[in-house]
Amino acid sequence: MKRILSFIKNKYLITIIGLVVWLVFFDRNDVFTQIDLGKQVKQLEKEKNYFTQEIAVITSDIKELTTNPKTLEKFAREKYLMKRNNEDVFVIVQENKQH
Repeated sequence: MKRILSFIKNKYLITIIGLVVWLVFFDRNDVFTQIDLGKQVKQLEKEKNYFTQEIAVITSDIKELTTNPKTLEKFAREKYLMKRNNEDVFVIVQENKQH
């Protein structure tokens, strides 16, 4: 009992325990905040990888459109419904029936 009492009265031990409790729970950069920030970093890295892949796909599409006239014509016909002078374009729209 006397040993435990002297252990509790040790000012260095109390200071260290107080500091640890402060850093873990009350500090601006506490453990819970660090965990949340780590999750945010992982999510942002996933988004970065996704957008990097999308940029690569779009860059290759742009390169293809600028170098191949047939691809450019196909893109213009499909996306913007362009046509030649002697052609007619029919657009078929499917409607979803709701009961």
